Amino acid sequence: MSVTDLPLLNQIKGRLAWLDDRQRVIAENVANSDTAGYVARDLKTPTDFAVAVRKNAGLRMVATNAQHVSPPARAPQFEGMAAPDSETTLDGNSVVVEEQMLKMAESRMAYDAAIGFYQKSMQMIRLAAKKPAA
Repeated sequence: MSVTDLPLLNQIKGRLAWLDDRQRVIAENVANSDTAGYVARDLKTPTDFAVAVRKNAGLRMVATNAQHVSPPARAPQFEGMAAPDSETTLDGNSVVVEEQMLKMAESRMAYDAAIGFYQKSMQMIRLAAKKPAA
């Protein structure tokens, strides 16, 4: 197995690719902020936590040791919240540049975090592959 085949690194690469595509969509929105009838777009989050929880609803926490904290009586409930529609101008354009800049900053922070995680993962792999000191 090659280092590039590790599931962790593949997940990080996938996240970086998604963030790259999202940045491109946001840039298109900003570029079309004066185009009549243009509707702002965004990418769906690749994995929704609530969906993952529902998918694994059959899994239960189990205390395997008397010193473990006992599992809660019921799992927390997550509810989706509908976001209100943003402003739409008279010409039908729904791009709000301030919202797009916030999305861009959010994507940048997530990108920086993913890069940092990738670098730390590579450092751990290098450390594990290093010849032990005598």
